[in-house]
Amino acid sequence: MTMMGQQDPQYTQYMLNTQVINPALVGSRGVATAGILYRSQWLGLDGAPTTQTLHFNTPLSQKVGIGFSVVNDEIGNGTSKETFFDASFSYNIPVSDFANLSFGIQASANILNVDFSRLINYGAEPNLPNIDNRFSPNFGVGAFFNTQQFYVGLSVPHILETKHFDNDDQDTYLATERMDFYLMSGYIIELSRYLKLRPGVLVKAVQGAPLSMDLTASMLFNERFSFGAAYRLGSAVSALAGFQVTDRFLVGLSYDWETNALGNTQFNDGSVEVFLRFDFLTRNGRNNPSNFF
Repeated sequence: MTMMGQQDPQYTQYMLNTQVINPALVGSRGVATAGILYRSQWLGLDGAPTTQTLHFNTPLSQKVGIGFSVVNDEIGNGTSKETFFDASFSYNIPVSDFANLSFGIQASANILNVDFSRLINYGAEPNLPNIDNRFSPNFGVGAFFNTQQFYVGLSVPHILETKHFDNDDQDTYLATERMDFYLMSGYIIELSRYLKLRPGVLVKAVQGAPLSMDLTASMLFNERFSFGAAYRLGSAVSALAGFQVTDRFLVGLSYDWETNALGNTQFNDGSVEVFLRFDFLTRNGRNNPSNFF
């Protein structure tokens, strides 16, 4: 029997969590930055996925940035636990007074645990082997171009297609982590001195799964408060809000309503994300994509 499922975790607030998608963006805010994200998917569904991310990045110069991130993804009340540790490096090339081109590379380590004894119907397939702290190295690349009003980025965070199996004699269990390709783009439309419209799109492609596309539009008021909506093609509609509490501290919130068959069930109350970001210094005037993110 062959099954296909979600690969890398998904994020509604990807525009605030770009480091885990594209290594070319580490250091792009111009200051040392730390961020934390928590996502709880399909509230009310027992064993639904939860994801936590932690990232830190800083510029070393106008051209070089470094960073690290940790992503923890769990599903099935501990049946599957996966943790990614990534270290990233970026190099920025100014192509004009108003445009930048950045390239990034990351090295990563993946720790996978699978415990089938936690499944409620455990026993139906007694020969399935568990996976205990399986270590897999990986690497990823990304590129990012931006002006003061426009950006586009392309990345593959994990290139190696790692296979996990525990039975050399019988292929009774086999899981393959495939490459996820990300394309993201956005634009800033200045409606007035205090109000900006920020449409954006994120496209995710992976072999064996339908194309995923997030269409997002948000309004930014006085560089302090943002609100908007998003649509994940064939999957969910979302509401988003961001609060720049101080010059250094930002809070982001989102809520998803499922539009597919799962959204019509009584036990699914949607998905929520909470994001916190702290800049260790006030941002400078460097030509960077921070107005988007």
